[in-house]
Amino acid sequence: MSTFFDYKNAQVANLPLHLRKYIVPQVYEKYTPVDHAVWRYVMRQNYSYLKNVAYYPYIPGLKKAGLTIEKIPSLQEINDALTLIGWGAVTVDGFIPPAAFMEFQAYRVLVIAADIRQLEHIEYTSAPDIIHESAGHAPIISDANYNKYLSYLGKLGTKALFSSKDYALYESIRALSILKEMPNVDQQKLAEAEALVLYNQQNLGAPSEMALLSRLQWWTVEYGLIGSIEQPKIYGAGLLSSIGESASCMDPKVKKIEYTIDALSYGYDITKEQPQLFVTPTFQNLIDVLEQFEKTMAYRVGGLEGISKAIECKNICTAVFSSGLQVSGVFSKVYTDDNQAIKYINTTGPSSLAFNDKLLQGHDVHYHAHGFGSPVGKLKDANKSLEDYTISDLLAAGIMVNNVIALTFENGILVEGKLVSQTFMEDKLVILSFVDCKVTDKDGQVFFEPAWGMFDMAIGDTIVSVFNGTADKNVFEDQLYVSEQPTHQQKYTAKDLQYQSLFKQIRTYREQGKPDDTLNQVWQSIKHDFETDWLGAMELLELADTISTQQALATELRAYLKSQSNAYPAYSKLIKDGLKIIDAKLKFE
Repeated sequence: MSTFFDYKNAQVANLPLHLRKYIVPQVYEKYTPVDHAVWRYVMRQNYSYLKNVAYYPYIPGLKKAGLTIEKIPSLQEINDALTLIGWGAVTVDGFIPPAAFMEFQAYRVLVIAADIRQLEHIEYTSAPDIIHESAGHAPIISDANYNKYLSYLGKLGTKALFSSKDYALYESIRALSILKEMPNVDQQKLAEAEALVLYNQQNLGAPSEMALLSRLQWWTVEYGLIGSIEQPKIYGAGLLSSIGESASCMDPKVKKIEYTIDALSYGYDITKEQPQLFVTPTFQNLIDVLEQFEKTMAYRVGGLEGISKAIECKNICTAVFSSGLQVSGVFSKVYTDDNQAIKYINTTGPSSLAFNDKLLQGHDVHYHAHGFGSPVGKLKDANKSLEDYTISDLLAAGIMVNNVIALTFENGILVEGKLVSQTFMEDKLVILSFVDCKVTDKDGQVFFEPAWGMFDMAIGDTIVSVFNGTADKNVFEDQLYVSEQPTHQQKYTAKDLQYQSLFKQIRTYREQGKPDDTLNQVWQSIKHDFETDWLGAMELLELADTISTQQALATELRAYLKSQSNAYPAYSKLIKDGLKIIDAKLKFE
C-alpha cells in the first residue's frame, strides 16, 4: 500500500488501517484540460439550474467544501475546507463495498472517486466520479442536521449484516460501471454485464440489513428531495451531480412520495433514471426513520435471528453475550433447544474474543485459529445468571479452579471437565476455561471432545447483539473486501492529446489573456480536425461573445453549434443549455 497521506486533516488521520487500503492518491496532474472543461461545464449548469431548485445551503456549500466552478478541486483544498466543519475527504478507485463506504461516513470522511466522467458521459454516469462525490455530496455536508444524519447512517452501516449475495451484486455493479466508462466498449460485453446485474438483483432473496440500509441511503443521500411534495428541493448527490436528472426529476411523471420507513420496500437500479423519488419534510425526519430501522437490526435484537443472519453472511461477524463477551469470527452453526432458543454456537476458522471492543489477552486469532464454540443459556436450578456469579458464588456452587466439575444448563447442554481458570471483566464472569473437557446435550450430541485441547466456555444467558465485522478492529486488518478489478485508465492517442492541447490554450486565454487571434487559431483547428466537437466551440463562444472585436467569430460559432445540434441529436440539449447560460450572461460568484 502506498504511503498514507492525511492532508493535515484530523478525521482522515483517524482512519483505521482496514479502511486505508481503499484509499488511492489523487494524481492531480492526470486530469486533462478536457477533464477540467467537463467539470466547468457541469458546474456552470449546476449553478445555473440548482440555485433555484437545490436545498438552500447548496450554493454557499460549494465554497464551504473548497469547490470552485473553474477547475477540478484538489483533495488538499477540499480537506482544508471540510476540516472547519469536522469532516475530511479521501479518494478511492470507483465503487467500494457499501460496508466500507458507510464506515468512512462513520469516521466523518467523505469518499470521492478519483476519476472524472468522460466527455461522452457529461450529463450522467453510473460510475462514481469526482463530480458526483465532491460537487454532489460535499456542499450539503455544511448543514449540521444533514451531516449528523450522514454520520449516523455510517455508524449503522458498520453494524449492518450483509448477505453473501450482496457482494456478488456489488462486484457486478462495479464491473458494469467500469465498462460504461470505457471508450468504444464491446456492446456484447456491455449487454452481458447488464444482464448479470439484473440477474443478481433479482436473485438476492430476502434483502439483507446492508441491502435495506443501502436503500435508505439511496433514497436520501443519493436521490433525496426535501420540502413539500408539491414543491420539493434537491439534496441528493446523485441528482445534484447529474445535469440531466436534476432537471428531469422535477417532471410530474416522476412520482414524489413522502419519505417514511416504507422506502425500504423500494429497490433501485443504478443504471437508469429513478421512476419515483422520496421527499422528506426535514433532515430530522431522516434521523427518525433511521432510528426506526435501527430497532430492527441484529445488533439491537441479537438472538437466533441475528445469529442466523450472521451465518448467511459467510463473513466475519461478532456475537455479544449478555455478559458483554464478544465472539468474532465466521459463524457456521447454531443449535437450538425445544423452545427455539439458542443453546450452542460455532464459528469456523480464525476467531477472537473481546470485551468492550478490546481483544482479551490470550484469545486472539492465533489461539482460536480453528474456530470457537460455546453453549448459551442459564445453569439448571441456579438462582442467578452465571455471568453475575462472584468468587464466593462460584465457591458455594463448587465451581473451583483445579477441580473437575460438571455444569448442566437448562437447555440440556452438559459441560464436564477440569476447570483451570476464570476470567472476569468489569465484575462480570465472561469465561471459564477447562482441560479434559467434554460437551454434550441430553440427546447425546457431542459439541467438544477432550482431545481437542482447551475448552474456553463463553458465559452468557443470551446473545444480545450480532453485528458485522470484528469487535476489535485491529484483529482482522483485512476483514473488508477489495475488488481485484481496477477502474479503466484512459490511454490517449495523438489526436486526443491534440484536442487536450486546444482546451489548454482556451483555459490559458481565459485566465491570462492573449492576442485575440488565439481564439480564431484554436477555432480553425477544432473545425478542421474535430468534427464532433461541441464543448470546445462552446468555450470559445463564451469568450468571443464578450469581445467586441470577435463578434464575427461569435456569430460563426453560434451557427456551428446549431448545426452540430441538428447533426448530433445527443448533443442537442447540452448545446441548448450551454447557449442559455451564455445568453443570460450569468455571473458565477
